[in-house]
Amino acid sequence: MKNHSPLLLVTNDDGITAPGIKALIEVMSEIGTVIVVAPDKPQSAMGHAITINNTLYLNKISKEEDLITQYSCSGTPVDCVKMAVNEILKQKPDLCVSGVNHGSNSSINVIYSGTMSAAVEAGIEGIPAIGFSLLDYDWNADFEPIKKYIKKITLEVLENGLPEGVVLNVNFPKRKENEIKGIKICRQAKALWVEKFDKRETPQGRDYYWLSGTFVNQDKGEDTDEWALENDYISVVPVQFDLTAHHAMQQLNTLKWND
Repeated sequence: MKNHSPLLLVTNDDGITAPGIKALIEVMSEIGTVIVVAPDKPQSAMGHAITINNTLYLNKISKEEDLITQYSCSGTPVDCVKMAVNEILKQKPDLCVSGVNHGSNSSINVIYSGTMSAAVEAGIEGIPAIGFSLLDYDWNADFEPIKKYIKKITLEVLENGLPEGVVLNVNFPKRKENEIKGIKICRQAKALWVEKFDKRETPQGRDYYWLSGTFVNQDKGEDTDEWALENDYISVVPVQFDLTAHHAMQQLNTLKWND
């Protein structure tokens, strides 16, 4: 870790008033200088969406004498990171942390996650980044058991850095501190949502839909994030934002594209 106090950017997708981000800010304040830029309202499952057809608003909600500087942003989690890097910070932060999300971002959920997309955006900007999530959707979830692990993982990344083009997806099981067995480096489990649209009708006779679904883990491997979480471990999955399927290029090059 650098000799100076690290500059830490904190964001999330549940909104700046969420208990999860408050827990994350508390831990980060023990490590370095904290700047918070988070959505002014819940933005869950926004993925890597950005605002291009509407105005963006930024509101400083901390006072000058506060030790932690906080801004709310009218946009998405990715907007928050972009605004922080381009409009607020005079230098790149040493680390961006996103969360703590109320609910799982393991397996295929990483694709839809605003929490992880904020971390990925930081990674694209060349900033080491971590997304933290707790497998508890309750607004009043207990974050105390995981705080020491958040601090440990953060300090390890600050000390040692991350491979180029990689950010970390960290998920915590809903367990008491003494029930967590440790940290496992994992791969993303092969799983999906079996989705269902609940069709209803307004009093005016117009159809509308509610999306619901069942999560199905198709992966029996014991090296996955789903296995780790089911067995009381913290899962850490290295995520890359280069979406190229490198393993498929050789096969595709055998096809007669130009004949």
